[in-house]
Amino acid sequence: MTRDVTTSHSPEQTPATGAWRWIPSLYFSQGIPYVVVMTLSVIMYKNMGISNEDIALYTSWLYLPFVIKPLWSPFVDMFKTKRFWVITLELVIGALFGLVAFTIPMSSFFQMTLLVFWLLAFGAATHDISSDGFYMLALEQHQQAAFVGVRSMFFRMSMLTGQGALVYLAGTLKDLTGNVAFGWMVVFGVLAAMFVSLSLYHKWALPRPDSDHAQGDPNQVVATFFTIFGKFIKKKNILLTIAFLLLYRFGEAQLVKMAPPFLLDSLDKGGLGLSTQAVGIVYGTGGMIALTLGGLAGGALISIYGLKRCLWPMALAINVPHIVYVYLAFVQPQNIYLVGAAVAIEQMGYGFGFTAYVLYMIMTADGEHKTAHYAICTGFMAMSMMLPGMFSGWLQATLGYAHFFVWICLAAIPTFIVTALITVDPEFGKK
Repeated sequence: MTRDVTTSHSPEQTPATGAWRWIPSLYFSQGIPYVVVMTLSVIMYKNMGISNEDIALYTSWLYLPFVIKPLWSPFVDMFKTKRFWVITLELVIGALFGLVAFTIPMSSFFQMTLLVFWLLAFGAATHDISSDGFYMLALEQHQQAAFVGVRSMFFRMSMLTGQGALVYLAGTLKDLTGNVAFGWMVVFGVLAAMFVSLSLYHKWALPRPDSDHAQGDPNQVVATFFTIFGKFIKKKNILLTIAFLLLYRFGEAQLVKMAPPFLLDSLDKGGLGLSTQAVGIVYGTGGMIALTLGGLAGGALISIYGLKRCLWPMALAINVPHIVYVYLAFVQPQNIYLVGAAVAIEQMGYGFGFTAYVLYMIMTADGEHKTAHYAICTGFMAMSMMLPGMFSGWLQATLGYAHFFVWICLAAIPTFIVTALITVDPEFGKK
């Protein structure tokens, strides 16, 4: 299906100038719900006394909408405009954030908030589909390329806000009032107001591209999906490709669920006993900055040397720094700067190593139906985080933090096996 990328805009406003009004806010709004359901929920549940096993198992299920979003992405194309979906979903997400705040004080808050987070995950996944689709419709191809860095930067800023500022706010309010639930109620109240405001702002700021209209035949959606998925399955060495997509982050997928609980848990439980504010600074802010710098360095090196030459250094970078958590768990240092440096090293390695994963997905998707095939790859990417994360809490409870992190280091073996087996064009990724 081809899309006309002609856009409508007022004579006094060029498309590029107008894009600055909505691209930063659109991609900031895309990142916030994701970081809330994947990371903020973990920290909130830990603050409120939920066990690591339950946190890891149930919050890992929140990846599922991102795994299966290619299944319903055609429906977003076929009903209403992308602009309509973006504005409406932001209003819905705002209402759901408000509902989280409302359910936190309940005696059954864990079950109730999980239900709302589940709805939020579906809303966030659908918002991803509609906002990315709108981006492609509202901008010409050269403008899309020009604004890639801008959208990525504001997506990262949403991560800093979610994992850093909002976590710090929750911890500060807890210390001031002595009430953990109140702090998190305020955080989700702020998020609710933010998204209602974003919805109203985008109603004004988003352009109305001529090509943004319902497309396709609803009667053919299932047949079309299976045709496209069938062509994906027929790609050369597809089973090895899927194995790589599922196993490249095998250790990281388990670590990411247990890192915040480890930082928060008391010394007698094997953790580091950091305050919620300290976790917001060390993990949410410093760690995210390091992850971003690692990603920028990875992209720069691949553009010079190509994916093939960078693949092994990046596979090592995403796994070897896990050893810093072994050190932290066995020594339990109380120097906040040392802890921050260790977390930053691991996050920078992850950002650097993850670049190879993204480029491999792009390489896999290349050819006919590249957009749909890339979406399928991102489904496997989400699954690679969901499945290992589900049992990470049980493993940690069984082994204790120190030996759990030793296991995380050993979990690099599947990564190294699939890295050795895949084939990559030596020129792919070079500038």
